[in-house]
Amino acid sequence: MYKVLIRPLFFLFDPEKIHHFTFSTIRFFNKLPFVSSIINSLYKVEDERLERELFGLKFKNPVGLAAGFDKDAKLFNELSNFGFGFVEIGTLTPKPQDGNPKKRLFRLQSDSAIINRMGFNNGGVDAAVERLKKNKGVLIGGNIGKNKVTPNEKAVEDYKTCFEALFKYVDYFVVNVSSPNTPNLRELQDKEPLTKLLQTLKDLNSKKRKPKPILLKIAPDLTDSQLLDIIDIVKDTKINGVIATNTTISRNGLTSANKTETGGLSGKPLANRSTEVIRFLSEKSNKAFPIIGVGGIHSVQDALDKFNAGADLIQLYTGFIYEGPKLIKQINKAIING
Repeated sequence: MYKVLIRPLFFLFDPEKIHHFTFSTIRFFNKLPFVSSIINSLYKVEDERLERELFGLKFKNPVGLAAGFDKDAKLFNELSNFGFGFVEIGTLTPKPQDGNPKKRLFRLQSDSAIINRMGFNNGGVDAAVERLKKNKGVLIGGNIGKNKVTPNEKAVEDYKTCFEALFKYVDYFVVNVSSPNTPNLRELQDKEPLTKLLQTLKDLNSKKRKPKPILLKIAPDLTDSQLLDIIDIVKDTKINGVIATNTTISRNGLTSANKTETGGLSGKPLANRSTEVIRFLSEKSNKAFPIIGVGGIHSVQDALDKFNAGADLIQLYTGFIYEGPKLIKQINKAIING
């Protein structure tokens, strides 16, 4: 029903406006009696064979919602009803910011893709914390970044601020230095600044009574040499894992009219490259750390490709928009059936 009726209707409207409309609709219907239970029964799959234990956390299933969909932690409880094993909120910054000027979100329907140049638009970490206090048992990842106005030499302070504010309310952290939509942010992926940033957060984490896992989200556009640096950095700082990958600045093979829009590309065109990065990291590190695979998962086979390449968990975003919530159930069923 989603792909036949709902998606064609939604795709008639501006992507960002329909995103907010969808949030309001989901929130409204989940307040009605029994609706949450009905959604659960339609999409949620519970089976011990789906459970995963990584970095001290127990995931009910390995299919999560990627950061960027619920930036401000406004709908994580309701979204979990669609069968996600975990939900990653953010990217959050210390201070609220509007992000880049609109229009900044574009569908590439013939490519089953999206280009966004949102620019970390969010209401700030403190506002999100207030909503996270109402968590009803959803396993939450906290994706953190820096404000646009913060120069790179002071970026560490922004990440520390978000880390401290979110610490009690998320289960793991994701350090986002790979978005192409904040000026100069990707420069923080260079070995020296990245090592400094991660080591600072690791030291801060070690002072906590119960430290939280810290993961690094990387771009798909890194060279093999840079990926080898990532492996070294993970080893040296002893962070808990990597999320591969963020959106790409590549436009190879696109056919849609708006393919020249600036921003990060997500969706089917990213599938092969993100899988390549996962396989490279897994093989070259000798499976030294967990990997969460994300990028271009639009089918069960796409998901299995990520797992076969070395991913321990996966996340959906654009595939969730194009294929609908049924995809989550299909992937989990396929995992059970082996």
